Amino acid sequence: MDRMISWMRTREQRMLIWANRRLPGRRWHRVTDKWLSTVTHMGGATFTLLSAMLLALLAPAPWSTAGWQCLTAVIISHIPVAIVKRRFSRLRPYQAIPQVNTCPKPLQDSSFPSGHTTAIFAWTVPLLLSGAMMLALLAPIAVFLCLSVGWSRMYLGLHYPSDVAAGAIVGSLTAYAVKFFWMAPSAL
Repeated sequence: MDRMISWMRTREQRMLIWANRRLPGRRWHRVTDKWLSTVTHMGGATFTLLSAMLLALLAPAPWSTAGWQCLTAVIISHIPVAIVKRRFSRLRPYQAIPQVNTCPKPLQDSSFPSGHTTAIFAWTVPLLLSGAMMLALLAPIAVFLCLSVGWSRMYLGLHYPSDVAAGAIVGSLTAYAVKFFWMAPSAL
C-alpha cells in the first residue's frame, strides 16, 4: 500500500510541475501567464459571492433563482472545505517542492482541497442547471472558466491536482444538492 501511495504522489508531483512550468520569452506563454494570474480570482470569495448576490437581486427569472442557488451553494460548499483543511494539514506545493513557481503573497493555509475550485464549480453548476435558453452558449464558457480556475491554482503553485479535483467534486456535488432541495418543496 505504501508503495502505491508513493507512486501516486510521485505522479501527482510530476503533473503539478508540468502544470506549473514557465516557458519565458514566448508570447503565448505571456498571455497564458496573464490569463491564469487573473482568472484565479474568479474562484475567490469576493467574485463568487458578490456576483451571485447581484445576479439574485438584479436579474430576471430564471437567472435570479440561479443566483440565489449559486450564493447558497458557494456558502454551503465551504463548510466541508473548512473542516477538511483543518483536519488535513497538507503543505502547499510551493512550500513542499523547491522548484515550484508561485505568485506574490501566496496563501499559507492547508492545500487540500482547493477552495477557489470549490467556489467556481459551486457558482457555475446552478447557472448551467437553470435550464435557460442560452445553455448552448453558456456551457462551453462555463467549462472553460472552471478548468481555467482549477489549472490556475496549480500554475500558481498553490494546489496539487488532487486538491483541484476534490474542490471540483465538492463544489459540483453541493451545487447539485442545492438545486435538488431547491426544487423539492415545489414538487410536493
